[in-house]
Amino acid sequence: MIRYLGGRLFTMAWTLVAISVIVFVIIQLPPGDYLTSYIAELQAQGETVSGDKIAFLREEYGLDRPLWEQYLVWAGGLLQGDLGYSFEYNQPVADIVGDRMPMTILLNAATILFVYLVSFPIGIYSATHQYSWADHGLSFLGFLGLATPNFLLALILLYLANVWFGTSIGGLMAPEFIDEPWSLAKIGSVLSHLWVPVLVIGTAGTAGMIRRLRANLLDELNRQYVVTARAKGLTEGRLLLKYPLRMALNPFVADLGTLLPQIVSGSVIISAVMSLPTTGPMLLASLRSQDMYLAGSFLMFLAVLTVVGMFVSDVLLALLDPRIRLGKSTPR
Repeated sequence: MIRYLGGRLFTMAWTLVAISVIVFVIIQLPPGDYLTSYIAELQAQGETVSGDKIAFLREEYGLDRPLWEQYLVWAGGLLQGDLGYSFEYNQPVADIVGDRMPMTILLNAATILFVYLVSFPIGIYSATHQYSWADHGLSFLGFLGLATPNFLLALILLYLANVWFGTSIGGLMAPEFIDEPWSLAKIGSVLSHLWVPVLVIGTAGTAGMIRRLRANLLDELNRQYVVTARAKGLTEGRLLLKYPLRMALNPFVADLGTLLPQIVSGSVIISAVMSLPTTGPMLLASLRSQDMYLAGSFLMFLAVLTVVGMFVSDVLLALLDPRIRLGKSTPR
């Protein structure tokens, strides 16, 4: 186990180094840089920018250095816990991301909880009552959820929430609470706004998870060990929980690697449509403006969460399923 963990940690380190190089190169691929976009914006507003000011700003932002030197400065800062300085916001990246992180984690944690609480009972019921009227009805709802565009559902629910409940359009709280300290009224406003994005983001995930759990569980229920357990007199409830359901959970444990960055990044398109104060739209805006320290540092943060999630999922899979072994199997 120690050798396996050491090997995985070594692989994770080199993976993150490779990802950092790729992220930096991709951010630098579009022509120009943040300063080019900034100067073009000033000129569009009718302001003139002198050559001396351009040279000063380029030196101030460190954009006059070679690309390899810019990468080393950025990567060295990451190793020291410094995420860099955002050109667009004129603030440290850590402060910008930290301001939006609580709401992002709240929204996506609630969405994940909603997806699991809804999809698991429905998926188990559909698998154990195959081809029943309830199975067909739930399958139809699942396909409907997969086929409905999230942004369209978001617009419909925003309108209905405003008409039926008087909820303000967009955001995660009423406008009068945005800059106010936390109170019971502000928490109530957040909860009254939270259900709309949770339902919108969770619909497609719930539908997909129902179909996957149903298919995996049906495959396990037809295996020989289930027939043997029934022949030995094991009750259906105990049989389902102890063997088939446990094996059917493997894909969901393996998805942990994508679950952690999803909690932090959130749904970018839905957040933009619904004007949610999460980190997704901020990342999109930083990529458009070529704010390389903000975009690059945030992407690296998501990469670290992905690699750590993959590592945790591998260990949990080995604990969940005795058929999975860490490392090479010993020949018999």
